[in-house]
Order: sequence, then structure tokens, then C-alpha cells
Amino acid sequence: MKKEKSCGSVVVDEGKVLLVHHNLGHWDFPKGHVEAFETEEETAIREVKEETNIDIEVDSSKKCTITYSPKEGVTKDVVFFLGRPLNKDTKPQETEVCEAKFVEIKKAFDLLTYDNAKEVLKKLAL
Repeated sequence: MKKEKSCGSVVVDEGKVLLVHHNLGHWDFPKGHVEAFETEEETAIREVKEETNIDIEVDSSKKCTITYSPKEGVTKDVVFFLGRPLNKDTKPQETEVCEAKFVEIKKAFDLLTYDNAKEVLKKLAL
């Protein structure tokens, strides 16, 4: 079984959370694969910037890991950190994301496509 690892962030600001609407149709938190020699925190910061144009600070003490199988023969761990935005002007990474926006936390539960993302939101933002 092949193992993959990604990191991302649940970016919260004034009762709102940053979500991305992927070109494939699902809503999620910004995240992506760890690159060589990156820490988990560095990956989360880079991926949020790439997908949304938002710079963040992460709280390393507040994290949550989920594990799932994105395709047959692959197990993926995703580490999410609680993040705080340093700017607010979102600009989606058009190759992967059609929309990036801050939404009310209650509304995020309706938008998030996957149940495991809703659990991450409960653990890190409530």
C-alpha cells in the first residue's frame, strides 16, 4: 500500500473560515502534498498561499490528522493546523481552485463536501 502525506490549515478569522471550491466540484480546506525537506507547518503555510493567496500563521499546538484512501492501494494522512490569516484578499489558484472565500463557520458545515472535513472543523474551530 502506498502512503501519501499532505498538510493544510483551517484558517479562522472573526467567526469565519477559509474554504476552497475545487475545480473537481468539492469544497474543502486548502491543503497539499509535503515537499522534500518541508516541515508540516511549512507545507500548510505554502499550500494555503498557493491555493488562496492568503498568508497565515499556524498554531502548531492545535492540529488534527485524518486518514483516508483517495484511490485503491493508497492511504493518505492529512495534517491540519489551526491558522490565522495575515491578509484577506483571496485569489484562487485557477489550475486547482475555482473559488476561495471566508464563510461563516455554521455555513461551512453545509458547504464542506466530506464528513471528515466537518469533523476537522469541529475539532479545530469550535
